[in-house]
Amino acid sequence: MLVRIVKMSFKRSKVEEFKENFNQNKQAIRDFKGCDYLELYRDRDHSNVFFTYSYWQSETDLNTYRNSELFKQVWSKTKVLFDAKPQAWSLDRLYSLK
Repeated sequence: MLVRIVKMSFKRSKVEEFKENFNQNKQAIRDFKGCDYLELYRDRDHSNVFFTYSYWQSETDLNTYRNSELFKQVWSKTKVLFDAKPQAWSLDRLYSLK
């Protein structure tokens, strides 16, 4: 399993536009083949900073999504809203306490 975390910082005037775009597409992203989990977080101290947190069955599944029409559609509307370059991490989950 691959865990993907993406940090995004938006222009303050564009936060609502981002949230609308995410809400319109979140189920399609979550339903994408290989995606097992999707969450959106907002930084408590910086209300224009968000993180997506997702689980992917494999790197191949994540890359298939990243090359899909869905990703291209979502990302084209998202990237124009940024006020800083996004950061992304791909991680292997070693242990989880439940």
